[in-house]
Amino acid sequence: MSFEAAVHAKAVRLDSLALTMCGHAGSGHPTTALSLGHLTTALMYHAMRWVPEDPGYPTSDRLILSEGHAVPIVYAAFIDLQAMIGQPGEYRPASEYDLSGFRSTGSPLDGHPNPREGFTFFDAATGSLGQGLSVAAGLGIAARDDGIDQKIYCIIGDGEAREGQVTEALDFIVEHNILNVLPIFNCNGYGQSATVSIQQSPDRLRAKLEATGFTVLSIDGHDPAAIKEAVEAFTNGSEQPMAIVAKTVKGWGVPSIQGEGWHGKPVSGEALEQALEELATTGSQFTAQGSPDDMMIYPPTAVRAEVEMGPVMNMGEAMRSWDMGSLLSSRRLATRKAFGLALRAIGHADPSAYALDADVKNSTFTQTFGDDPELANRHVECRIAEQNMVGVAKGLAAAGKRPMCATFGKFVTRAYDQIEMAMNTGANVKIIGSHTGVSLAADGPSQMALPDVAWFRSLSTTTNHAGNPGCYVLQPADAWAAYGLTVAMAEYNGLCYMRTHRPDVEFIYDGGTTFELGGMEVLTEGRDLLIVSAGYMVHECNKALDSMDKMGIDASLLDMYSLPFDEDRFLDLANQNGGNVLVVEDNYGGGLFSAVSEACVKAGDAFTVEPMAVTRIPKSARNETEILEQCGLTHQSITEAAAAMVGLAKVG
Repeated sequence: MSFEAAVHAKAVRLDSLALTMCGHAGSGHPTTALSLGHLTTALMYHAMRWVPEDPGYPTSDRLILSEGHAVPIVYAAFIDLQAMIGQPGEYRPASEYDLSGFRSTGSPLDGHPNPREGFTFFDAATGSLGQGLSVAAGLGIAARDDGIDQKIYCIIGDGEAREGQVTEALDFIVEHNILNVLPIFNCNGYGQSATVSIQQSPDRLRAKLEATGFTVLSIDGHDPAAIKEAVEAFTNGSEQPMAIVAKTVKGWGVPSIQGEGWHGKPVSGEALEQALEELATTGSQFTAQGSPDDMMIYPPTAVRAEVEMGPVMNMGEAMRSWDMGSLLSSRRLATRKAFGLALRAIGHADPSAYALDADVKNSTFTQTFGDDPELANRHVECRIAEQNMVGVAKGLAAAGKRPMCATFGKFVTRAYDQIEMAMNTGANVKIIGSHTGVSLAADGPSQMALPDVAWFRSLSTTTNHAGNPGCYVLQPADAWAAYGLTVAMAEYNGLCYMRTHRPDVEFIYDGGTTFELGGMEVLTEGRDLLIVSAGYMVHECNKALDSMDKMGIDASLLDMYSLPFDEDRFLDLANQNGGNVLVVEDNYGGGLFSAVSEACVKAGDAFTVEPMAVTRIPKSARNETEILEQCGLTHQSITEAAAAMVGLAKVG
């Protein structure tokens, strides 16, 4: 059997399996899957170097299915090849038995790709469109840096190509000259509700790609010879990034389910039987009976060396090592600067540590990492494209790297979807949001991160696939805390978000304090009132303690630098302070106060919990004092709130 006939025969086989599994599930996207039957066959049965017995092998060629709803076609290949699926310790060959389990709770064949659900062939959860090419770029950088001849293929839908993140990723690939990633645009002409825009037509996509700097090959996505020739042009090497624009038919081989109105609609019963008959009729025009014996799957040959993180020096040692002893003696340093210092120390201790930034490295202080000659090649400038930055980080993490992404906390909000998908993937990604809260002052609310704690805190309330919090939310109050928590994040395998702020602040801690994910620190012990705060506001609460003491209020101050936290320990402290809890934070509601209140409600004891947070949209102010006055968060305001809680008059 010729190569062309073999690909046609196998594509028909995979298409029939995809139709059947969607029919059994009563949901899915069979028409999109059928548009990829030939491309998937050519990649998984011929071009890619991988082993079905170990589909997640680290140095195998990778396939990122950015249009994740087409995943039944890849599942079909696994069933046909009896490739391994399942959770660690429970691996088994896929079989036709799995057709009936697609999209069910107990099946590793999830509705959209997710490696954490028992399908290690994939590197990242996809399906939220536009994200896959960024992941592929991260994998490409990691393979290039490790000197591994690994090819990464990424299939992108034509309608999906409208997503801005796709453009971000294309720009990034060309700028960084990533030659081992092949974007393949599946141009079947239809989105969910109608045909795609003329802007996403094959000719326009080709023109855009060429203008960006790609060598583009336009092919018929159902022509095995054309697919083979295009992929071989990529594997043979090129002096500039390459891309394929493949014109395909949505619902190929089954005329009754082609055209508008068939996106996400499976067929079952008699309609399924008819569709399978139509597919067989179409296939008979191209294939002969027999097996595609001349198609082979080639195993990978490269090996990626594993590295371990060595000991990281503490902040005092780091500052003295890098001629910053006088700054250490000043006992004042912004948390963003301490983060940059810790990042540099981690880079020297861990060869797999990467720093990513979005054109604000001189403000987030990842520049401290990038300016070090020994680390500069692991500083990845992503420019003003936060969504792509998080996607690249997911790719790096999938390759065993430890990426830490930094930008203004305000701009992190642009990548909320990508961050949640990182959590779903189980990606070992850290997000650092600088210039958070209102202490930024002069730049105004367009630069202030204010809803970030509430959003990340919502992720902290769930558990990930390892049974840990979906995300740790960290708010260091001083440089020692920022340094210690940066190291703690790096040592932890999972998603974390850390807030840093712009102003220099006095040291609260020293080298004797250990900072842990999930930890908290009691700064003062009292009996009348427990003040709970985090980040910059700890300093303002500290100022309020003197005034409270003069009024006879014996208050405790708790630095709740981590969410989630040890609720039992917190409740003990609250009870020791008469059940009176004042929560002070410099962001919108839904964050620390909500977490504390929920803990109190679950305990069922009698507590009085009062919030102090940003309750109006702030505007620019000349300095921190002025912005705190504007928002009602000065130490005088904190003292007045505390006095009211314990039944004393307001401060005069």
